[in-house]
Amino acid sequence: MLNAKGEVLYVGKARNLKARVSNYARPTGHSARIARMIFETVSMMFLTTRTETEALLLEQNLIKQLKPRYNVLLRDDKSFPNILIGGEHPFPQIKKHRGAKKEKGSYFGPFASAGAVTRTLNQLQKVFLLRNCTDSMFASRTRPCLQFQIKRCSAPCVGKIDEAGYAELVKDAELFLSGKTTAVQADLAAEMARASEAMEFERAAALRDRIRALTQVQSSQGINPRGVDEADVVALHVEGGQACVQVFFIRAHQSWGNRDFYPKTGAGADEPEIMEAFLSQFYDDKDPPRLILLSHPVENEDLVAQLLADRAGRKVELAVPQRGEKAELVENAARNARESLARRMAESSTQNKLLAGLAEAFDLDAPPQRIEIYDNSHIQGTNAVGGMVVAGPEGFLKSQYRKFNIKGEAGAQGDDFGMMKEVLTRRFERLLKEDPERKSDAWPDLLLIDGGQGQVSAVGEILAELGVDDVPFVGVAKGIDRDAGKEEFHRLGEPPFALPRNDPVLYFVQRLRDEAHRWAIGAHRAKRAKATTVTTLDDIPGVGSTRKRALLAHFGSAKAVSRAGVEDLKAVDGISETLAQAIHDFYHERS
Repeated sequence: MLNAKGEVLYVGKARNLKARVSNYARPTGHSARIARMIFETVSMMFLTTRTETEALLLEQNLIKQLKPRYNVLLRDDKSFPNILIGGEHPFPQIKKHRGAKKEKGSYFGPFASAGAVTRTLNQLQKVFLLRNCTDSMFASRTRPCLQFQIKRCSAPCVGKIDEAGYAELVKDAELFLSGKTTAVQADLAAEMARASEAMEFERAAALRDRIRALTQVQSSQGINPRGVDEADVVALHVEGGQACVQVFFIRAHQSWGNRDFYPKTGAGADEPEIMEAFLSQFYDDKDPPRLILLSHPVENEDLVAQLLADRAGRKVELAVPQRGEKAELVENAARNARESLARRMAESSTQNKLLAGLAEAFDLDAPPQRIEIYDNSHIQGTNAVGGMVVAGPEGFLKSQYRKFNIKGEAGAQGDDFGMMKEVLTRRFERLLKEDPERKSDAWPDLLLIDGGQGQVSAVGEILAELGVDDVPFVGVAKGIDRDAGKEEFHRLGEPPFALPRNDPVLYFVQRLRDEAHRWAIGAHRAKRAKATTVTTLDDIPGVGSTRKRALLAHFGSAKAVSRAGVEDLKAVDGISETLAQAIHDFYHERS
């Protein structure tokens, strides 16, 4: 459905197109949301598919791309972490993994957060003594590291355990992560008893410590359902035109955390429609489990189940349990959804008051819906980075944050004014190119610049050059004593002013500025850390990241590589005679 400007208002699907369109043509009987949508619609576009499942898939793809106002939209920009036990090394590494599952090995997850993975990994290392070091570090060790000393690794790098013994540890870890905790604990207890009978008391004590750590892991997993092996629990709560969806991840009879989501409800969709849109969009890039427990029925349940089954390559069951343990799991998730939405609505009310106060303090026409805050970070011009942070009625919009590597001479010279000009130029040139008519919500209503009159003048110059004269901007300076609470605010062509020390708007601006400062410094530190890993090997044609790692693992440093002879270089895996000669010539020609 399109409005007079050709903007997409709504994307829908229909088994019977005539009946669906005729329903919209009825003069009465519509909800307020549907009535508004029909009123704005001036034309319709139709696409046909071979099957109903294809229609559902196409609908969700178009919703994600076009973001129509009256559709339910899931704003989910994060992937979920997993635990990976590698499958290509004789002594596999255990580590956290996020993103596409391209690396060979056994994946266990998803976990709701990186913190949940880290806590589980810490406990698993105590129990199963698997290494977490990289393959290159493993290859270069000549003595055990600290992990072995604190009893978190079996030190396979220096032969403290053979391949068969390590494989048993890997097998036990995989059994535990698959839910076979009782079998693992029984095996450890039996092994401890045998060690005690053989008077190998040190080994028995080590096994006892592992059993204790395993018990701690089991007790720290939270809600551990006995009757549910693998499921996602999805609960919805709708109130005041807003929705919250809580997803709990149950794997191997253990709760691996939960995450809350706040989909846009398309100006007031009902629960079955929200559930259908959420499931279709949430599992677009995630593997659905075999069972999904729901708090509400799903619109077109058979289509959604078929779509998820096609994505997973196996059957996926959708269920709304009414009694028993499964119903208790759903009720727990629903309670969390209800409480999370109440907190969010309270925070949103406070945020709206602060935005209204900001509009009054800075003489804006209306409370800003999108604030962009800018800051730069560098050390005497090196590794210069600009940062942009975005905030609005829903708080900080972290998916909208941006980093700018300073490319011009301003960075090398440590010129803060020049760096700010470069950042703003790149930002607004892209906006003007991608959305010259300002139809999207990517255009800011207010710019906050970390700095005083000089930065404000620089911003004014660049916006005037670009022809952007209707975006207000304010400089935030720390004041005479550079103390928090004594900030001065600068606007182009006006004297600086301050806000009362106890004004909530002042604290709000400080929070915005500090977040931009944190973001810019983090980007600078990451760039600086990356620069420290650059060696002369990066300048040699034919030496990529894999061969670079192999050379460093073999020789220990780039300096040692530069001193090596051709025969020594040839001994490195992946280095041919021709490349060895090229590396040797590179260093000798340089010297």
